Amino acid sequence: MAASLVIPVARGTATGLPLQRRRRIPATSPLLKVRSAAGEGFPAAEPDLSVKVNGLEMPNPFVIGSGPPGTNYTVMKRAFDEGWGAVIAKTVSLDASKVVNVTPRYARLRVGSNGSTKGEIIGWENIELISDRPLETMLNEFKKLKKEYPDRILIASIMEEYNKNAWHELIERVEETGVDALEINFSCPHGMPERKMGAAVGQDCALLEEVCGWINEKATVPVWAKMTPNITDITQPARVALKSSCEGVAAINTIMSVMGIDLNTLRPEPCVEGYSTPGGYSSKAVHPIALGKVMQIAQMIKSEFNDKEYSLSGIGGVETGNDAAEFILIGANTVQVCTGVMMHGYGLVKKLCDDLKEFMRKHNFSSIEEFRGVSLQYFTTHTELVRRQQEAINQRKAVRKGLQSDKDWTGDGFVKETESMVSN
Repeated sequence: MAASLVIPVARGTATGLPLQRRRRIPATSPLLKVRSAAGEGFPAAEPDLSVKVNGLEMPNPFVIGSGPPGTNYTVMKRAFDEGWGAVIAKTVSLDASKVVNVTPRYARLRVGSNGSTKGEIIGWENIELISDRPLETMLNEFKKLKKEYPDRILIASIMEEYNKNAWHELIERVEETGVDALEINFSCPHGMPERKMGAAVGQDCALLEEVCGWINEKATVPVWAKMTPNITDITQPARVALKSSCEGVAAINTIMSVMGIDLNTLRPEPCVEGYSTPGGYSSKAVHPIALGKVMQIAQMIKSEFNDKEYSLSGIGGVETGNDAAEFILIGANTVQVCTGVMMHGYGLVKKLCDDLKEFMRKHNFSSIEEFRGVSLQYFTTHTELVRRQQEAINQRKAVRKGLQSDKDWTGDGFVKETESMVSN
């Protein structure tokens, strides 16, 4: 007779106090499915979402990506309260007075015809610049957050002009607030390229190497270099950043785009006084592109560096825990969400965690590290795909199909079973 487990179940009584009764659980119940390490007779442990990245301990791998969701104290506090693993603040620089934003600064791509206002949003373009709030204001808010949430991870995103002294001053002032790490914005695709800021650095490996050198001779906390996808081979700047002493890379930032043309007014969008400028594209439509770029970086890190010492943060079109699982499966340590928060709110992190735990239960994974990078081994070259397929075809041809002997007869469909035993 199969073993069973008896567990107490509370039920109400006339007095309102719980009364314990016993419910017998069959041995075949999923409740009794356990890992050998869990011990016999105990339910499997809840999947552990916590991660440790470059010495930074996070309750889960979900990170608020730099942008509007990290624009001030109020929203960053909200992110911590909702349970995000870490928060990356909106990018700051020394002189915020040079940053002038416009309105409208967003445009959306929906399922359906051009100009549709009802379809599901699948693409999002922004022409927003970095923070236009005074640096001192942002620094004070960083200090306040770290005082109130000393055990939570706050990462400052910084960007500066091509000036060593300016970079050193910015790093020193930001680190004084107690932030846990720095993410360097080498990837903003629009705004101020003439000042050698953002993607203007990330697209020039020689310039990137020099600026990374300046940064890492000053920084005392972990440094992540945020990569631009607007480049032929994203592994080149990622390699330069890691060789220049950055502890990790993050990818991808937004993709240079023109969202569309209004077919009534013939003007591009987002339209500012009748004109527009190319901006950064995000949301779920970029997810496959982001996966491709992150996969390339992960392969490079694995083959050329010790991937246990360097980190990779995946970014692009994450709205579900399954989206995040894909990034982790190809090597990401953490997963950033920005546009998804703008569309669904800070409470999205609860769904992300629930989805990811469900995925882990399905595959019996107990920790993030247990499945990180598992799918990398299944990527290869097209030439290798051709070889593998031809080999599989040859093997299938070599195997005789059909019944091999009398013992395989089932008695159903004698004609078909007889035909299956005829040699070709």
